[in-house]
Amino acid sequence: MRHIDFEAVVGAVRDLCESTCHELGGDVLAALRAARRTESNPRAAGIIDQLLENARIASESKIPLCQDTGLAVLFVEQGDGMRVKCPSGRTLADALNAGVAAGYEHGYLRKSVVAEPLFERKNTGTNTPAIIHYSPVAGDRLKITLMAKGGGCENKSRFRMFRPTAGKDEVVEWVVDVVRAAGADACPPLVVGVGIGGDFELCCLLSKKALLRPLGAGHPEAFYAALEN
Repeated sequence: MRHIDFEAVVGAVRDLCESTCHELGGDVLAALRAARRTESNPRAAGIIDQLLENARIASESKIPLCQDTGLAVLFVEQGDGMRVKCPSGRTLADALNAGVAAGYEHGYLRKSVVAEPLFERKNTGTNTPAIIHYSPVAGDRLKITLMAKGGGCENKSRFRMFRPTAGKDEVVEWVVDVVRAAGADACPPLVVGVGIGGDFELCCLLSKKALLRPLGAGHPEAFYAALEN
């Protein structure tokens, strides 16, 4: 049985928060540069140049890419041969939330979480609690993936329950309509995650997990890869 210290988890999540909000992923940078090389509209080309310059400044100066540093969404895979050594009364969830709090404080990241949404709307001051999706897996590893989900794109998320007789064309049409309606409010250029199947919460979770794939990576099933295209 492999063991990981509680504080090691805290430190790893803290670093993830800062790097996620300061560093644009290499796959996204490559996509922006490729778009810039082929963009013929001067105004659009200028916007891409600004995005690339913003990414450079954020990386070099260690400042947020965007003023909205998002809600921390954590995808956690814990192997059955691994245990986190937690102090008495504390859990893995406590370590994850402590890491988020430390990362958003140390990285000067905006804390946007409120304790409850309708009455006092008091900010927790730590950007916690984080959203944690936990999966037990085989092995002796602990894998933690962080998505800092900004409010602009999250507020434009949509769900629809289709009739069982719906075909792929109906799904494609709906996805395109959702993207078109989101427009500039979702902070383009957009990366669209689509989840299909299961029930209400699984479908929405799949759409989030789709965003964890490297940009441009096709679905492993040929039918769905063609559907994405």
